Amino acid sequence: MQQTFQRRRRTALTLALAATALTLATGTAQAADQAELLPYPGPDGVIWVPEQTGSSGFVSGGLSPYLDTYTTFACEGGGSMVVSFTLDEHPDRNPAPFTLNCPEDTPAQITIPLGPGLHDGFGAVVTTSTPTLRWGAVVVQPE
Repeated sequence: MQQTFQRRRRTALTLALAATALTLATGTAQAADQAELLPYPGPDGVIWVPEQTGSSGFVSGGLSPYLDTYTTFACEGGGSMVVSFTLDEHPDRNPAPFTLNCPEDTPAQITIPLGPGLHDGFGAVVTTSTPTLRWGAVVVQPE
């Protein structure tokens, strides 16, 4: 059973990463030439947006209802970003939109615990105050 769960999780992660890449490729944000703001999350990662510039977002998928879910955002470049979530399957657990102030030279970071019991996926929309603001995000489900 554990091997089946891990195989399904790897398949879901692969599909989620492909969907994220497609979403970001068709969005209005453009990747910058600088280093990523958040490191690769490893095997616990469901989504990894290493670094993006300007307003955009992502959609996750393949969440396990048996694991806690955390999402982390980071940004830099002067200005701010507003993050809002869409947890259509879990409207009672939808976090309120928040603003993260983004210093010019030092990345700011925040982690939002979404808790256990999430299934399917959710979306996050990032709206930046300037088109040059850099941001990154990860969604993890530690085992």
